[in-house]
Amino acid sequence: QVQLVESGGGLAQAGGSLRLSCAASGIIFSINAMGWYRQAPGKQRELVADITRGGSTNYADSVKGRFTISRDNAKNTVYLQMNSLKPEDTAVYYCNADVLNSDYRARRYWGQGTQVTVSS
Repeated sequence: QVQLVESGGGLAQAGGSLRLSCAASGIIFSINAMGWYRQAPGKQRELVADITRGGSTNYADSVKGRFTISRDNAKNTVYLQMNSLKPEDTAVYYCNADVLNSDYRARRYWGQGTQVTVSS
């Protein structure tokens, strides 16, 4: 089994910063793409950013220039540095990872979510 454990959420003021981390553990052959999604109350879950194993990144327009996604392949960990936070960034943030298991089957795994709240 594979587990993703997130950390780093919490409360921040508008204009402030937070850094999220998500570490994957378990029986992992390799990890392809990793990413962050978020879901605000009453809204659908949306992509925030993702990153390939080689480091290519993709961002939602709403976070471009403010958020930075990165990863450490040796640690099976993905990060999300969030700067210039806005109240509309308030949501539960979920990480995911596309894992190639030892049976050579690819599966997407999700973290449990971490709350980010930005006050105005």
